[in-house]
Amino acid sequence: MGRVVLVTGVARQLGGRFARRVQREPDVDRVVGVDVLQPADDLGGAQFVRADIRQPEIGRVLAEYGVDTVVHMDIHGSPLAVPGSGNRSSVKETNVIGTMQLLGACQKAPSVRRLVVKSTTSVYGGAPRDPALFDESTPAKSLPSGGFSKDAMEVEGYVRGFARRRPDVSVTVLRFAHVLGPSADSPLAAYFALPVLPTVLGYDPRLQFVHEEDAVEVLRLAAREPRRGTLNAGTFNIAGDGTLLLSQCARRLGRPTVPLLLPAIRWGRSLLQTVGATDFSPEQVRLLTHGRVVRTVQMREVLGFAPRYTTAETLEAFSRSKGPGLLPPETLARTVDRLAGLVRPGPAGDGEREGEEAGRHG
Repeated sequence: MGRVVLVTGVARQLGGRFARRVQREPDVDRVVGVDVLQPADDLGGAQFVRADIRQPEIGRVLAEYGVDTVVHMDIHGSPLAVPGSGNRSSVKETNVIGTMQLLGACQKAPSVRRLVVKSTTSVYGGAPRDPALFDESTPAKSLPSGGFSKDAMEVEGYVRGFARRRPDVSVTVLRFAHVLGPSADSPLAAYFALPVLPTVLGYDPRLQFVHEEDAVEVLRLAAREPRRGTLNAGTFNIAGDGTLLLSQCARRLGRPTVPLLLPAIRWGRSLLQTVGATDFSPEQVRLLTHGRVVRTVQMREVLGFAPRYTTAETLEAFSRSKGPGLLPPETLARTVDRLAGLVRPGPAGDGEREGEEAGRHG
């Protein structure tokens, strides 16, 4: 008999994509996808079970199918990203209460041998005196008082408790930087899709991204037996190589920015939430103020995973899927060249060459 893999949160894009990918593993016999909503996309050969992980029924699903590998992806950062979730309190219930119920069911299921949890680098918080790089053992300078970051910290605490109670289960926690790509449905993706990006006056934070294809691949790697010379039990930061400043992201996306004081940001946040454009949460404001960069040595040397896409390439793939913004880099470069030519005329062709160079590096 091959492995039986249960995937939570398959109604969302990333969960469904992983469920389709893991079916192709040669040692996997069955994939069971669980969610409260019917997935909009086809799950391939995976069997969909409509179930709420906040309810005891999840234990019956584990027992009925003899699940040995659980990949927990039903952890969300925004009500807007979860159709039918309603509000922040219902999302918190799924994140925290749902995880508690799922772990309780896993503890009672003797067939379960591997648990993979999709977490987030948001657990490190966002504070003015944050270190330049976070590694997996770095404590948060300022513990989050609410929101998705606090949910993720609580989830990881319950996972550590489960690992102590079931030492026979291999437990992996993957702390993802922000996942982007053509199909991304995260709060940051919604922010970057705005025609104009509100920013915090006086700050230009450093950011890291993970391409959605790399996210699926590292989940696949964590859900299987480790390869020779690697270990896939433990906690790992997951991010693409390199960093980008928020101002660089805006230029590459062709989005003009509007620097605002924090009180105006809070007012704008309420407006954007009211019209349903994006969940511009307090923790996202902290990210856009202080940024967050993580060290990924353990990802490469212990887990044995090397992302295909850098942070810059991930943003480029996302940008292509959204189309040109109001200020595409090439147009912006030509405009700057024309203005410079009016002020200081130069030899013919200089402006064009400078524009091409700016377009390549903008």
